[in-house]
Amino acid sequence: MKFGIDRLLADPELREPLEGKRVALVAHPASLTADLVHSLDALIAAGINVTSAFGPQHGLKGDKQDNMVESADERDPVYGIPVFSLYGEVRRPSAAMMDTADVFLFDLQDLGCRIYTFCTTLLYLLEAAAAQGKSVWVLDRPNPAGRPVEGTKLIPGQESFVGAGPMPMRHGLTLGEMGFWFKRHYRLDVDYKVVAMEDWRPSHGPGYGWPEDRIWINPSPNAASVNMARAYAGTVMIEGATVSEGRGTTRPLEVLFGAPDLDAKAILAEMERVAPHWLEGCALRECWFEPTFHKHQGTLCSALMVHAEGAFYDHGAFKPWRLQALAFKAIRNLYPDYPLWRDFPYEYEFDRLAIDVINGGPALREWVDDPAAVPGDLDALASADEQAWHAEVADLLLYRDYALA
Repeated sequence: MKFGIDRLLADPELREPLEGKRVALVAHPASLTADLVHSLDALIAAGINVTSAFGPQHGLKGDKQDNMVESADERDPVYGIPVFSLYGEVRRPSAAMMDTADVFLFDLQDLGCRIYTFCTTLLYLLEAAAAQGKSVWVLDRPNPAGRPVEGTKLIPGQESFVGAGPMPMRHGLTLGEMGFWFKRHYRLDVDYKVVAMEDWRPSHGPGYGWPEDRIWINPSPNAASVNMARAYAGTVMIEGATVSEGRGTTRPLEVLFGAPDLDAKAILAEMERVAPHWLEGCALRECWFEPTFHKHQGTLCSALMVHAEGAFYDHGAFKPWRLQALAFKAIRNLYPDYPLWRDFPYEYEFDRLAIDVINGGPALREWVDDPAAVPGDLDALASADEQAWHAEVADLLLYRDYALA
């Protein structure tokens, strides 16, 4: 198969509209061709007049580790072009930044999750391009989590940098498709084009959303595997909790929790008692880790690791958002007074609990904290939103042979 960047480079007719234009590239370390050449190098080598570059959260180099760790603007040492940070002094591109190009090529590998900030960066770029009369092309890449949709939709009014609009946590779209939804939902009058992938088959195993013939490159420092990408729509919620998501270890965001004062075996047993069907599609393994930084630094933690991979993975059955909600519920059941929710500034939101910012509203937290709430209550909320999203985006799918499931 071919990603958007590879099709653009291989087809002179696709590149022809770029002739005589100033071109900007939005990229990160996973913005690579099939031959592992960075898109910036490949585009310039192909004769495209790249006049600026932009880096999203974690930077063009992907060197920034955590949330609210900003990157500075710089100048590329090889090509001498300006490299602007969209996660520094600004998160929305300024008019001066937009003035550096006519066409903006957006080539970011996503994880298929609302909270992963690259989709918000795409929205902000589209809004700026609409205001400035610029063109945006998405060089499409796979959604490694595939087509499944899961989670409650963000409540209007709860938008943030980790919540670009009323979509479910796991949205099932590529960024190219998401751009069409942004354009329609926000009524953006912008020149928008997608250089689609060739032969992407997200419903086909064993890789499903991620093609077996492409190696995984971290799009951000803690996105270290396809297993993480599959689990992320659930495990990212731990960023709003006091338990560890595994930052400071070699397998971050592939665990349901880690803490020195919790019993993983007991929590797993409680999860199996409360909602055994929410554990399907993966294997859960008790493990131990000692983070070298971040939460519980230098302290031995009891944990549950998620294996949504190999023979343990069932693409249709795996529900990471429900799985993580269930882990929180089991902790709350066994440890009623545990200080589970982390109260700190999260992605520039200072007045709401991080868990609510992450979920686009308080429903999940309230379900976890309500002793009378049962799995069917949360499932009813999420199922209604999931079905509504299926209907809302059905006409936007670029890869129609492989519909949302």
